[in-house]
Amino acid sequence: MSHQLLFVQGGGAGVHDEWDGRLVESLRRALGPDYEVRYPRMPDEGDPDFAAWSTVLREELARLGDGAIVVAHSVGGTILIDTLAEQAPGIMLGAIVLIATPFVGEGGWPGEDGHSQHDIGEKLPRGVPVHLFHGLADTDVPPAHAELLARAVPHAHLHRLPGRDHQLNDDLREVAAAIQALTAAE
Repeated sequence: MSHQLLFVQGGGAGVHDEWDGRLVESLRRALGPDYEVRYPRMPDEGDPDFAAWSTVLREELARLGDGAIVVAHSVGGTILIDTLAEQAPGIMLGAIVLIATPFVGEGGWPGEDGHSQHDIGEKLPRGVPVHLFHGLADTDVPPAHAELLARAVPHAHLHRLPGRDHQLNDDLREVAAAIQALTAAE
């Protein structure tokens, strides 16, 4: 049986191929052949736009079946949870996994028009496990963002990874282990 997984890249010029592609390869290696990892290129990755990315995310989510897991890196995670909070997908997700994701709101990054994720946990699809992974050596998105997200999503499992940078040193073994634990329970 193959498990579906959607990986949402972070933002920045060349990120899909030059940076997050290494994360996807690490995840594919660690998960093995029983997992189908989809990795779409997001529009205008150098200047992420919520409306444009959200449209692509909804299209990608519509192609998945129940139990699919969504994994997102950096600003891709921020856009993913805002998209899910705005409108639940037509499927029952297996999990939401966020890696080095910025928190938008007080203490984190400023949001447009006063947008804040302080209550985002209440707006995410009910009953879906949430895992937050953050490298404690991340200089792009400070580890305090993970703490803020964990407060905003009280049911989330927070994984703090010492010595790991924004890209988790291109090593997603811990992420893969959490995903395998979730799918083994099915």
